[in-house]
Amino acid sequence: MRYELDPLNPPPLTEEQQKELEALRLKTDADIDFSDMPEADDAFFEQAVPGRFYRRLKQQLTLRIDADLIAWFKQEAGGDGRGYQTRINQALREYVVSKQQARKKAG
Repeated sequence: MRYELDPLNPPPLTEEQQKELEALRLKTDADIDFSDMPEADDAFFEQAVPGRFYRRLKQQLTLRIDADLIAWFKQEAGGDGRGYQTRINQALREYVVSKQQARKKAG
């Protein structure tokens, strides 16, 4: 069974979920047990990488691309073709960013 969830339009909370959230809202900081989650110190933030776990939202679609272009992107993977969609995505992103930067310079 497969479920799909639109993150911009989530389903309403159940009554049980609403009660749990209300109970959490009423707790004070002193009521919360942080023993399994120590406070992050300066050393933590010195090693932190911003956006490390961020992944852009992807949208699946059907797109017709010339066969020679697909072959080239697959070949760039060393012959096995893995990661070719990521490389196509990166090439499109670089193109869009370059056009946006050109507009800023011209504008």
